[in-house]
Amino acid sequence: MLMRTDPFRDIDRLAETFFGTAGRPAVMHVDAERDGDWFHVYFDLPGVDPDSIDLTVERNVLSVRAERRRAQRDGVEQVISERPMGTFSRQLLLGDTLDTEKLEAAYENGVLTIRIPVSDRAKPRRINITAGSDERRQIAG
Repeated sequence: MLMRTDPFRDIDRLAETFFGTAGRPAVMHVDAERDGDWFHVYFDLPGVDPDSIDLTVERNVLSVRAERRRAQRDGVEQVISERPMGTFSRQLLLGDTLDTEKLEAAYENGVLTIRIPVSDRAKPRRINITAGSDERRQIAG
């Protein structure tokens, strides 16, 4: 028996991985960079209502959850539906060197920007050395 396969099936599966499906939205793309004493993280969330964004930090795990819904309008027929809808989520493991107590977040033009300062305890610091008297330097034998 000759098995026929759809030559576009693999292409469709690959596209679903990057763009998602209605049941499983695509991954939330992220960039991160360090600029001096600040760590910046950028999440692409186009078309997301800012009120749907949930940002939490527990221990050293930063969690972002957001939802994008398709507007339902009476009398409007959907012709093409490719943009992923639903709940998007992403978790990042943060290093101990970041001060999550002073984390700042802003959402503008479809990008969630998170700024986290580097912890003071993680910054290099100079240690003063005091010279003791000769008695302290002697080793009893």
